[in-house]
Amino acid sequence: MSVKLIAVDMDGTFLDDDKKYNKIKFLAQYEKLKQQGIKFVVASGNQYFQLKSFFPEIASEIAFVAENGAYIVNEGQDISVAEISPESVGKILEFLDNIPGLHTVICGKNSAWIQSSQPEAFYLKMNRFYHKLQKIDTYHEINDTIFKFALNLSDEHLADFMTALDNALGHIITPVSSGHGSADLIIPGRHKANGLRILQEIWGIDDSEVVTFGDGGNDVEMLQQAGFGFSMANAMPIATAAARYKTVSNNEEGVLKVIDSILAGEEPFNQ
Repeated sequence: MSVKLIAVDMDGTFLDDDKKYNKIKFLAQYEKLKQQGIKFVVASGNQYFQLKSFFPEIASEIAFVAENGAYIVNEGQDISVAEISPESVGKILEFLDNIPGLHTVICGKNSAWIQSSQPEAFYLKMNRFYHKLQKIDTYHEINDTIFKFALNLSDEHLADFMTALDNALGHIITPVSSGHGSADLIIPGRHKANGLRILQEIWGIDDSEVVTFGDGGNDVEMLQQAGFGFSMANAMPIATAAARYKTVSNNEEGVLKVIDSILAGEEPFNQ
């Protein structure tokens, strides 16, 4: 079965630790992927506006599964936009406000939002991941389609938080680790794998024809779903366990090395 779709996580996967990638090599690969009819998808927990800034030359040609699957864009056109109801947003914020030391970004289609009362260090950190990030005095100022929450939650506290959240609000929101002391709250079932499935249905691509790359807890579903799921050498254990295959680290161009193998029809892609 030939490969027809490649989907990459960004931080810790496609990007090195300096948030860069070998653009000259990748763009040359991308031209060959196009010639072979292979789709390229960016599947990340990050904001769409931030993700497309990494690919100015081809952003209008490729697809993005952004915000951990909440916002899907193909060739510059919206494909799917999830939404958390205003009533549910209120319940979630009430729950989060009662957790000491927790800082939150509210993620919407048009922008991300952060309370001005939160620490400046947290704002500056989040500003690296959200090209559109606005400070507000109260959450009531937001007029946007809300589909995700981003939290500064360390991995060691994630399990206890998930249990407490599931008991209180499991029917409307679920947490996933995005690594590096952070977690996202997403709509149940609206993860990266679901986003890929939507695109696959449009393009007529089977799971067995998909290659995915990831390193974190929010990559688990798409690593399991794809016929060729690759974890990075630097991946979290949960991502490594979910993937059938492994590649070298993000700092060693692990994704690009596998793309070379795909283009050359090497193992395991020559079956």
